Amino acid sequence: MTSSSGASRRQVLAVAAAAATAPLIAGAPARAAESAKGPKTWDLTVLGTSDTHGNVYNWDYYRDAEYDDSKHNDVGVAKLATLVNQIRAERKGKATLVLDAGDTIQGTPLATYYAKQEPITTTGETHPMANAMNVLNYDAVTLGNHEFNYGLPLLAKWISQLGFPALAANAINEATGKPAFLPYVIKKVSLGGYDSPTINVGILGLTNPGVAIWDRANVEGKLVFADMIATAAKWVPIMRERGADLVIISAHGGDSGTSSYGPELPNENPVALIAEQVPGIDAILFGHAHNEVPQKFVTNAATGERVLTSEPSKWGQRLTRMDFTVQKVKGRWTVLSKSATMLNTNTVVEDPAVLAAVRGQHDKTVGYVNQVVARCTVELPAAESRYKDTPILDFINHVQAEVVTKALAGTAYAGLPVLSQASPFSRTAVFPAGDVRIRDVAGLYVFDNTLEAVVMTGAEVKAYLEYSAKYFVTVPVGAPVDVNTISDPAVPDYNYDAISGLDYDIDISKPVGQRITRLVLPGTDTPVAPEAQFVVAVNNYRRSGGGNFPGIVKTQVYNQQQEIRQLLIDWAQAKGVIDPADFFVANWKLVREGVPVF
Repeated sequence: MTSSSGASRRQVLAVAAAAATAPLIAGAPARAAESAKGPKTWDLTVLGTSDTHGNVYNWDYYRDAEYDDSKHNDVGVAKLATLVNQIRAERKGKATLVLDAGDTIQGTPLATYYAKQEPITTTGETHPMANAMNVLNYDAVTLGNHEFNYGLPLLAKWISQLGFPALAANAINEATGKPAFLPYVIKKVSLGGYDSPTINVGILGLTNPGVAIWDRANVEGKLVFADMIATAAKWVPIMRERGADLVIISAHGGDSGTSSYGPELPNENPVALIAEQVPGIDAILFGHAHNEVPQKFVTNAATGERVLTSEPSKWGQRLTRMDFTVQKVKGRWTVLSKSATMLNTNTVVEDPAVLAAVRGQHDKTVGYVNQVVARCTVELPAAESRYKDTPILDFINHVQAEVVTKALAGTAYAGLPVLSQASPFSRTAVFPAGDVRIRDVAGLYVFDNTLEAVVMTGAEVKAYLEYSAKYFVTVPVGAPVDVNTISDPAVPDYNYDAISGLDYDIDISKPVGQRITRLVLPGTDTPVAPEAQFVVAVNNYRRSGGGNFPGIVKTQVYNQQQEIRQLLIDWAQAKGVIDPADFFVANWKLVREGVPVF
C-alpha cells in the first residue's frame, strides 16, 4: 500500500479498490485543457524493469564475487537506478514514469535470508527489495508469481513497506470475489514546465495465473487467479471511463501464447493475445519469461491500433525505455508515436544511494552464505547433470529419499520403496573439494521448494520418465552428439527430472514417448511392474503441477513444509563430510539402441 505522503509525492490521484463505484480521478482540475492547440506536442517516457529476483548489488552470492557471465551482463537494482537517474536528469523534469512487471522478492540468498532466516514478518525489518526500490522511486510494481512463494503475510508486509502501489488485478479474494490487491492506478502526470498540461496515465497490473499451481499451498482457499486477457478486457474500459488518457499494462506473463502447465488454468504467457484482443491499450511492459524484447508491436484486431510491447530480460540486466509523443486534439489526448529501446546496465556504475540503503543486509547475507557446513572429499560439479547421472544430483535425491523414508516409518507406506526426483537447476554449481559453504548448497538448489511425497504406480513412473525425456532432442544412431545442443531449447532445465531408486535407460534416438527402453528394479534385470507401488519424494513445484508432469498431482503422503535447500544443509552439517560413496548410485543413462551415449 502507498502511504499518504508517498501518494502525495508521486501524485497518485486514484486507485482502483475492488468495490469502488465512484469516479477515481480526484484532485486539482487539469491545467489549460486547450493548451495543446495546433501542432504542439509533448513527450512522455516510461521506464520498465522486471524479474529483478532479489538482485540489488551486482553480486553473485553463490560465487562470493562480482556478478559476471559469458556476455558480461551486470545485475541489480543499483545498476538500474543509475540508468533511471541518468534519464530523469536528461529529461530535466519532463514526464518520466518507472514501472516494474514483477518477480521481485525471490531469487537470491539476499531475498531468501529476509524471508527465511530473519523474516520481515517476525523482525519488522524493511525488506532489502523495498529499501532498494524506494530509493529508485518507482511509480508502481506488479506482483509476479514468485511474490507468493513465502506466503501471503510476508507478501502483505513487503507491500506495506513500499512507497508506491503494488498491482495485481486478476488476483481475486476467493471469499469476496473482489480483487485482493490494487488492480490499477491512474496518475496525473505533468508533461513538463510549470504551466504544462497534464495527462492521466492508467497503469493496470496483471499477475500470473500459474500461482494457483506453483504456490497452491500458500493461496488455495484464499485467492483465485482470473484470466489475464479477460481481466484486461474488464478493467481497461473502466480505466478509460474514469479518465485514463493513456493505458499501460504491466503484466507478469510472457508473449509466447503457451503455458508450462495444462489447460485447466488460464494462459501463462498471453501478452501478445492481450494486445491483439483487448482494445484501448497503448503499451504493455511484461516479464516472466526472462527474454529480452526491446520493441515489439502487436496490432489490435478490433481497432487496428498498434500496441507497443517490451520485456527487459531479467535480474536487472536491462532497462526498457518507452517513449510516447502525444498531442491534445479537441480536448482529448492522442498518441502520435511510440517506440521502445533497451538499455544495458553493464554500461554504468551502481547507484551509491541504493548500495547504502541495502549495505547492512547485503553484508549480513554474505556472511551467512559463507558459513562452512561440511567438507567434501572430492570436487562434485553439476555441469554434466543434464545428460549424465552425477553424484551432486544424487546428493539431492539421497537426502530427499532419506527424509521421506524416516518420516513414513511405522505408517502404512513404510514398506514401499522410496524414489526421488531432482532437476539440474544449475549448470555451474559445484561442491569444491574441501570446505563446502552454504552458498555452494544454495547454488545447487536455487529454488525455495519444499519436500513432499506421493504414491505412484510403476506405470505412472514410466509415463513420468517418458514425459521428462522429452527434454532431449532426437539424435539418430551414428549422428554426432553435442552436449551443447542435446536438449530441446523449449524445455527449461528445471523441467527435466532424474529419478533415483530404479534403473532406467533413455534412448534419445527414439521418438518422444518411446524413450524409456529399460526400467528395472535397482541392481536387477527385473522389469518394473505396471501395478507396483512406490513412494516418490518430490518438490512442491512439481507435485503441484509445475511442468505439467503426469501422475504426480495427487494427495501427498508426506508434507511437513520443509525447505529442500535447508534439508541439504542440515544433512551436510550433521554428517560433516560429503562423500559420494555415501549416496552416489549410477542408475540411469542416455543410450541409442542400447549403446551408452557417454
